[in-house]
Amino acid sequence: MNGQTRSKLKTLLQAIPPGFLVDTAWTKRHAISRQSVSAYVARGWLERVAQGVYRRPFTDTERTEAVNGWKIPLLSAQWLMRHDFHVGGASALSLRGHAHYLQLGSDPVIYLYGADVPAWLLNLRVDARFVHRSDTLFGPQPVGVEDAAFSLSDNDDSELALSPWRWPIRMSSPERAVLETLDELPANESFQTVDKLFENLVSLRPKALNQLLEQCRSIKVKRLFFIYADKHAHPWRKHVDTAHIDLGRGDRSLLQGGRLHPTYRMTVPAELVPQETVDGT
Repeated sequence: MNGQTRSKLKTLLQAIPPGFLVDTAWTKRHAISRQSVSAYVARGWLERVAQGVYRRPFTDTERTEAVNGWKIPLLSAQWLMRHDFHVGGASALSLRGHAHYLQLGSDPVIYLYGADVPAWLLNLRVDARFVHRSDTLFGPQPVGVEDAAFSLSDNDDSELALSPWRWPIRMSSPERAVLETLDELPANESFQTVDKLFENLVSLRPKALNQLLEQCRSIKVKRLFFIYADKHAHPWRKHVDTAHIDLGRGDRSLLQGGRLHPTYRMTVPAELVPQETVDGT
């Protein structure tokens, strides 16, 4: 191995934490040729995990059960490969501890929002199922998207505990994640599940909600938000003003056999309609 190759290898090993992934665009940015990448794979310094995507292996002294974890590939895509997307919806709420009732099971769904989600990540075999969503709800502006740190006290964070690079994950704030979750109704979430979610959302930030609701492009989502918010009447509700929020016009229906909400003019399950309306009194 000549001096130039050793120098490139040193750069590679210093820049990639054990277990993390890079793609060919990353190697090109670091002036590592395709031939050098092939040589590194042949020598076991890199592992090919998908077409044009490589992992720096864990050492023999490190546990390797983290290889199938979903967090390291996601963080690799966000921070090493510079893909612009975020975790949102019910996934963000669950990761932030706002949705313990969401039983994601052994194969959790991780909702990824944005136009720059890499195809290899969606197809990667890990201990979760990545699901892509567009950013049409708010457009390309990252309003309500934050960098949130993982808690390494959680039992499921063993893969991150192996690495000194404990980067945060780019994900929706609770306020944005709630609206993204509402957008899944009725096809991919149940009204009852979202009802339980709102029951526990006692600490949302009114200023953030007002900003997001003003920029939200979905009349359905905004009407649903106020239907649930009015039902549960948390203290933050009185600080969210509908005056500057476009709720559209006309009646809308989300399901057959429901009831028309008298204020927000949307057909929803009867349990979401004020009781006096349901009883006809």
